[in-house]
Amino acid sequence: MTEGIDFDVTETASVAEERDAVVSAVTQHAGEIARELALLQGGDYGQATFDTNGGKWTLKYEAGDIQYLRFKGKSGGETYVVSSKQPPDPDDLADAMQDYEAFVRAYNRHVESKEGVLDGVSSDFPPISSTDSVVAERDRIVGRIRDVADTIAGELHRYDGVDYGTFTTRVGGQRWELKRDHSSVSYLRVGGQGGTYLVSQYEPPSAPDVRELADDFRGFVEAFNDHVDELEADLSKVSL
Repeated sequence: MTEGIDFDVTETASVAEERDAVVSAVTQHAGEIARELALLQGGDYGQATFDTNGGKWTLKYEAGDIQYLRFKGKSGGETYVVSSKQPPDPDDLADAMQDYEAFVRAYNRHVESKEGVLDGVSSDFPPISSTDSVVAERDRIVGRIRDVADTIAGELHRYDGVDYGTFTTRVGGQRWELKRDHSSVSYLRVGGQGGTYLVSQYEPPSAPDVRELADDFRGFVEAFNDHVDELEADLSKVSL
C-alpha cells in the first residue's frame, strides 16, 4: 500500500527523449561514415578503430549499415553510443559526445591519408599468354587415351558378359582402375580414391598430370594385354 507516502518522483521521460534524439542523430551521421568505410575498404562487413586524445572509437558495419559505435575513454569504461541492443546511459553518452567531434576528425584524417596512395600505379599490364596450344595437345592425348580405354572396355564387356565392371592393375607402383559401363569407359583413375582421373565424365585432367601419366598408360595397356594372354592360356587348357 502507498497510502501516506507523499514523495515527488522525478519523471525521466524528458531525459530519455533527449538521449534518444542524440543517439538518432549520431546513428544517422556515423551511418554515413560506415557507408564510406565500406566503400573504402571494399567490403560489406568490417570495422575500424580511431584514436583520439580522449580514447578510442570503434565503428562496426554490416552490409554497409552501422552495427555499433563504441567509445572507450582513457579514464576507463566503454559506452556503446550506437547499439542494436540498448541505448546508452545518458551520463555516459554525454561524456562520449564530448569526444565525438574528435572521432570525426580522426576519421577524416584517415581518409585523407589515402589520397594519392594509388598515384603512379600503372594499369598497363603485360600481355597474357594463351593456353590454346597446351590445351589442344592435352585434349588430343586424352582423346587418344579415351579411345584406347573404350576399346579395353569393349573387350572386357565381351569377355565378362556383364553390363558393368572394372579392371585394376598396378603400374609403376600406382593403382590403375578402369571402370566401364557396358562397352564404354566410365573413368580411368590413377592412385585410388582421391587419385587422378585421366578419363572421366567430368572435367579433363590437368596438362601436368597428363604429362606425368601418359607414358605409364602404355604400361597399363601392356598389363591388360598380359591379362588377356593369361585368360587365353587358361582357356587353352579346357578340352571337350
